[in-house]
Amino acid sequence: MNWFGRSCVLGLLLINFSPLVVNAQQACTAPDQKPGRCTLLRSCGSLFTLIKKQPLLPDDRVFLSRSQCGWSVQDNHPLVCCSDPLDTPIRVGASLLPAVGVCGIQTSDRIVGGVNTRIDEFPWLALLKYAKPNNVNGFHCGGVLINDRYVLTASHCVNGKDIPVTWNLAEVRLGEWDTSTAQDCDGLGVDSDCSPDPVDVVIERKIPHPDYNPQSLEQYNDIALLRLAQQIVYSDFIKPICLPRSAELKEKGIVGQKLQVAGWGRTATARFSNVKQKVGVDGVDMARCNQVYKQEQVVLGDGQLCAGGVAGKDSCQGDSGGPLMAVTTSDAKSAYWYLSGLVSFGPTPCGQQGWPGVYTNVAKYVDWVESNLVV
Repeated sequence: MNWFGRSCVLGLLLINFSPLVVNAQQACTAPDQKPGRCTLLRSCGSLFTLIKKQPLLPDDRVFLSRSQCGWSVQDNHPLVCCSDPLDTPIRVGASLLPAVGVCGIQTSDRIVGGVNTRIDEFPWLALLKYAKPNNVNGFHCGGVLINDRYVLTASHCVNGKDIPVTWNLAEVRLGEWDTSTAQDCDGLGVDSDCSPDPVDVVIERKIPHPDYNPQSLEQYNDIALLRLAQQIVYSDFIKPICLPRSAELKEKGIVGQKLQVAGWGRTATARFSNVKQKVGVDGVDMARCNQVYKQEQVVLGDGQLCAGGVAGKDSCQGDSGGPLMAVTTSDAKSAYWYLSGLVSFGPTPCGQQGWPGVYTNVAKYVDWVESNLVV
């Protein structure tokens, strides 16, 4: 169980800083005397755009410094007085999740053999980008897009015990296939299929499950939501996956099911592929899985799933926080993908015979997810 994230503070906003703790969204007055609200820098479009300006002029630096209005204990970040217009009225809940027919659909259904995915397979996959010291960025976890504003991932990717304190989970990348190329194309000549540039989206808010304990061996409640700073436009290469919302899917077991794990094969210590990959795994009975993990004093619970356990085929080939996926059919008999689990942990090294990987059982957390969605 080894992965990352955690925040580093923007030095610009620490000039002459007094650590005043205030409530986010508290009223304030911006340096240009406009009324505003005290919020995280990444949640204020105008100031976040300004801080990325190249070159950043002295007046810009002064304005940013004077915009600071306090400190967020929860996010361990400075707050700024943002005079941007407030968002539209907020709706909460299940109505914000896409319907079957919108979610879980991919242009390509050519899931045959091999390790690399096709360029348009699993268009809901996300890469989590961490800002590290010396202006270095890195992708160290995965996630899945569940609607046009939220990505679901593992909590240990947000507030895990192994995240270096100097790292900040800052952005989500969507629409990626090959991280080593500027233009992604699958195939040659007339058969080539090319995708638009991937989209990097600032994370506006991180919502780890409140009952997740980073120090726990069992890693119960290893699930988190990431709210994006802007609405996502769907395309052939960026689409949401469905959640198991129906009573049937919530109760459906995975034992013997043919499932897929996908990602870029990145962990804390190794890089396996620049190209999005997939691996097939079978669902494993929890009693059998517990018999294996009790050797490590780990007792798995109702909110977890096990899959795999075949030598060389494991979620090491997908990102931590990435998806364990299954296919089902709607009333119209059209097939769609839904999110069965999130990669949580497994043996080290991975891919050992007889040691299944452990996943967060998403069906047990659908109500929690829905209760935390807002426009």
